[in-house]
Amino acid sequence: MGILRNNKEVIVYTIDKNFNHDLYISVQNGEVVVNAPWYVSRERVQKLVEEKKKWILKKIDEYESSKDYIRKEMVKILGEDCRVKINYRNLKKPTLTVEGKNIRICLPNKYKKTDREEILKLLIEKMYDMIAEKEIERSMEKTRIMLGFAPEDYIIERDSKFLGRCIEGNIIQINPDIVKYDREIIDYIVLHEFCHMKYKTHSKKFYEIIEKYNPYYRRCETKLEREGIMVNKSI
Repeated sequence: MGILRNNKEVIVYTIDKNFNHDLYISVQNGEVVVNAPWYVSRERVQKLVEEKKKWILKKIDEYESSKDYIRKEMVKILGEDCRVKINYRNLKKPTLTVEGKNIRICLPNKYKKTDREEILKLLIEKMYDMIAEKEIERSMEKTRIMLGFAPEDYIIERDSKFLGRCIEGNIIQINPDIVKYDREIIDYIVLHEFCHMKYKTHSKKFYEIIEKYNPYYRRCETKLEREGIMVNKSI
C-alpha cells in the first residue's frame, strides 16, 4: 500500500505487482489500484500517482457523489413508511422519484455545501402536492356520489393548523400533507368537511350523518389522535 500526501489531499492506493508490461492506474468503487510490472520501483509508482492526481481525485469524487445517503427519518406516503435515498449528480436541478417504498432524490453537485434538509423539505412538499391533486380529487368524487351533494369548490393549500376545513361559501380547503395518511383517513376527513356544509358545529346531527356514511369513523379519529391531531379542533 502507498500514500500520496499533497497539501490537504491524501490518496491511498494499493500496488498490484504482476508479470505483464503495463503500468496503469484503476479506480473502482473508490479504491485506487496501481497495476505495475514486478520490476517497477516504488518511486516510479509514486511519480505516476502524482502525475495522475487530478484524474484520480475526480474519479474518487464521482464515486463518493454516486453513493446513497440514507436519511434516518422516514417519509410517509398514504400511510406507508418510505425511506429517502439521496445522492449527488451532475444535474442542473434536483429530481425526485418514488420507487416502491423508496424515495430517490438526486441533488446537483452545487448543493453539496448547502442546507440539505431545507432542500429535502421543499422537494417532499412538492411531492405531496402532486400526489394530493389526484388523491383529493378521487376522494371528493367518491364522497359527492355517496352523499348526493358537493361543495361549491375546493382548494388544496398547506396550513400547519389543520388537514381540512369548510370555509365561507361552502368551499372545502384540504391540506396536501393529508397524503401522509392512508386512504381511509383521507376519505374520512373529506366526508367530515362535506358534513360541515350541512352542520357547522360538531353536533349530534353532525355525527349522525358521519356515522351513517362511515360507521367506523371513530377508528379514524383514534388514528389521528395517535398522531397528535385532535379531530374536533383541527378538522
